[in-house]
Amino acid sequence: MSLAATEAAGPLAALQLDGGHARITLSRSRRHNALVPELLTDLRAAIAVARQSGARALVLASAARSFSIGGDIAGFLAHAGSAGALSAYAADLVGELNGAILDLLAFPMPVLTALNGPVTGGSTGLVLASDLVAADPSAFFQPYYVDMGFAPDGGWTALLPDRVGTATALSIQVLNRRISADEALRLGLVSELAAPGGVETVIAGWLATLAAKDPRSLAATRAGVWTPERVSVVAARLEAERQRFLALVTHPDTLARMRDFAAGSARA
Repeated sequence: MSLAATEAAGPLAALQLDGGHARITLSRSRRHNALVPELLTDLRAAIAVARQSGARALVLASAARSFSIGGDIAGFLAHAGSAGALSAYAADLVGELNGAILDLLAFPMPVLTALNGPVTGGSTGLVLASDLVAADPSAFFQPYYVDMGFAPDGGWTALLPDRVGTATALSIQVLNRRISADEALRLGLVSELAAPGGVETVIAGWLATLAAKDPRSLAATRAGVWTPERVSVVAARLEAERQRFLALVTHPDTLARMRDFAAGSARA
């Protein structure tokens, strides 16, 4: 039985259609929405249904105290019995993550994200694929790749430099620097910083504003930004991230760092 299946009988990304918009809630709460293939498969299925529904906006949110802490180290270690098994698991995980990011970029209407708590590792890609991001003051971003021995995934090299500049993107990653909600707002990773506990108020305000806009114009605007040509460039960069991730994930030093991390988490 998978790590995800032992936690919840329902989907790990739950879809709700309400008032003309779709809401997808990441629901692997006991693991802070740590990414496993099952969660990403559920997320992609929910995005597809939301698209088919004709929703005029998509909201991505979390039922946990974190938005998502990135790839689940326990998931990697559960497949670390052989290099082949670990590589196959990582290929599936990062491939599904890349697919989810591209699904969000291809969504025809505005994508809104509600951030509470940490956004670390590859889950940052879900935020980078959003148009409007509301953050609680508790939210922060942090890569962790150089501490764990992974190659960056989730758009940290494929999307982040275009958003914040090459030098800033590199400095954040090579130093594993934490980006507070305030700094994320200054960098353009966040659209609005909410009052404590007020993220949903910001989201509701945006939805009300969008409801009064012409849906054809909204769709044309998003399609004009995320053209097939631009998306194909992002897709190629994401695939390059996946290949670099696979090259490092089975390295003995990376395995040792993952085991040290898991042991430290167990003691905490």
